Amino acid sequence: MKYHIWTIGCQMNVADSQRLGSALEKLGYEGTEQADEADVIVLNTCVVRQSAEDRATGRLYSLKPLKARRPGLVIGLMGCLVGVKGNGHLHKRFPDVDLFLPPSDPGPLIDFLLQREGKSLAETDRATRESLQDGDLVLPAHERNRLVSAHVPIVYGCNHVCSFCIIPHRRGTERSRRMGDIVAEVRSLARQGIREVTLLGQIVDRYGYDIPDGPRLPALLRAVHDVDGLERIRFLTSHPNYMTDELLDTVAELPKVCEHIEVPVQAGNDEVLRRMRRKYMVADYRRLIERIRDRIPHSSIATDVIVGFPGETESQFQDTYDLLRDLRLDVAHVAPFSPRPHTAAARWPDDVPLAEKKRRRKALDDLQAEVVGEINARFLDQPVEVLVEEKHKGRWRGRTRTNKLVFFEDNTRDWRGQLATVKIRWTGPWSMQGTVLP
Repeated sequence: MKYHIWTIGCQMNVADSQRLGSALEKLGYEGTEQADEADVIVLNTCVVRQSAEDRATGRLYSLKPLKARRPGLVIGLMGCLVGVKGNGHLHKRFPDVDLFLPPSDPGPLIDFLLQREGKSLAETDRATRESLQDGDLVLPAHERNRLVSAHVPIVYGCNHVCSFCIIPHRRGTERSRRMGDIVAEVRSLARQGIREVTLLGQIVDRYGYDIPDGPRLPALLRAVHDVDGLERIRFLTSHPNYMTDELLDTVAELPKVCEHIEVPVQAGNDEVLRRMRRKYMVADYRRLIERIRDRIPHSSIATDVIVGFPGETESQFQDTYDLLRDLRLDVAHVAPFSPRPHTAAARWPDDVPLAEKKRRRKALDDLQAEVVGEINARFLDQPVEVLVEEKHKGRWRGRTRTNKLVFFEDNTRDWRGQLATVKIRWTGPWSMQGTVLP
């Protein structure tokens, strides 16, 4: 029996698919990259933008002929297209789908497959039940001895209601995992050869806020830091309002926690931020960047930006351009506004033409290419520490602690999962190349 998982979207979806694959393999299924070979196919979907939703539905419709030829094929739809509340209309829209799975929950599929065998999850033996529970993640077979980095969810859902974001509607309210379960999972991953973990949350620095007197992210970072075999720890995505001095000091203090912060600004104009319901102002974000750089020298900072938000004028966009030009951040993920159902912004006129959204996006991308090119040029002829992930087109590739992509050539040893000291010989805005040092 074989399974195939198709995944699109954020790192949380990648982690969810990994956990689903792990659970299926504990039931005796084997993974395959070929959908037409599988007995179970799951599409793990994203609806943050219309383009992602369109890709998911297109992929689903492409499976209709396969389902027609093999009626016993099990097709599952998972992720934000389904949502935590379910979507009754999906049954009519996609009649070939056997079951709909909410984000981060493989349980319904596991129980469905057990029931097909005349069992239920409650009736399975205790060892199997416990192995399917939170905190006991065995990597899927195709990732064992290959994967160097892994994503570990620590808080699901979101309590913020930004006017453009569909996540609270689809992933539900904020729910933090128990710290013991998270640490146990990281310890298990480290035993399987994982050298780097990224702790995930829609607002990752709100970890523990939903638990009375519960631990916060700094305490979790300290607990994960003690896991043997782990070399690096990252976390994303942060929110400007919860990036506390305690958290920044913890990052600066713990050697394994990387000096890389992802904190979206979304816009560089106060009126646009107000309509986005972000609950901070541009001056607050500028002060935050100063605090990060003061407490974590030589850190890299990434941000997210939406262009063409409803009502965004040329002057307001220029404010965003000026902000990125002034702050000189290492990464800016720029996306045109896409109206999402069940959000406040979806009720407003989408009055910035698509061509203008593309122009604004290109302007910011061009600016970032120039800025990051200059930032990376500082590494020329300098040694950097690289955690090597894989061999790609004959060259080893990996990342620095500040998340810079580095390539180097060396055929004398297997560098996968190793820390290499690389002297940088060439720099560009998106990657660097160098020579490995003894």
